[in-house]
Amino acid sequence: MTGEDVTVEADAPPLPGRAVIEQRWSGAVFLHWRVPPQAVERMLPSGVRPDTFDGSAWVGLVPFVLSDFRFLPLPAVPFLGTFAEINVRTYGVDDAGRRSVVFRTLEAEHLLPVLAARALFGLPYRWARIGVRSRGDVVEYRSRRRRVDGRSTGPGTRIAVRLGEEPADTPLSRFLTARWGFHETHLGATRWAANEHVAWPLVEAELLNLADDLVRDAGLGDLALRTPDSVLAMPAQHPGFLTRFAAPVRIA
Repeated sequence: MTGEDVTVEADAPPLPGRAVIEQRWSGAVFLHWRVPPQAVERMLPSGVRPDTFDGSAWVGLVPFVLSDFRFLPLPAVPFLGTFAEINVRTYGVDDAGRRSVVFRTLEAEHLLPVLAARALFGLPYRWARIGVRSRGDVVEYRSRRRRVDGRSTGPGTRIAVRLGEEPADTPLSRFLTARWGFHETHLGATRWAANEHVAWPLVEAELLNLADDLVRDAGLGDLALRTPDSVLAMPAQHPGFLTRFAAPVRIA
């Protein structure tokens, strides 16, 4: 059984509780592929089923830049600065109708937020070496997973897109990006963590290059060898926006 197609609101509902983490997101690129719901059903936490659009489940490869990370109400964590993350994800919905991101893996440049996110949320973070380059309307991300000793030897990805100028705000773009929380299995139970931020500013983008191991490493086979069914991005030179997360709660 899967989720039913619905109209997804572009604006976040209020957080259900006090915000505990704040961070700024910028430079996001969204590559998405259609897959049968059965392809991701086994990957979802207990009590969560595939969320679908037009009868399909969706798998995303999403790089972005994170900055101003802080545990509220404390100031920003020193020494972290600005760094990149890349996640492989799909989408779920629970019996209470909470639509979510379900992360398969998340690559991050700094070890501290990797350890903190694993401890607080149970998220499948991996330590990686990630590079970002912007040249006019072209954005490139490169990543290679690190071992504990810091050497880069694991799976990685190379992504290059050309940003368009036409704003993208469609039922599909909202379904793929207007996700106001995530589900994760942590400490033996399924948990939900809500987040809030302004509506995503998006443009259509053109994929120039993709050489990826992360999607396969996440258990999704050779999906990344296919041309993505959707390529979206934040506009060039956009300053990004602040995102806040509430503490995770156990779902029934």
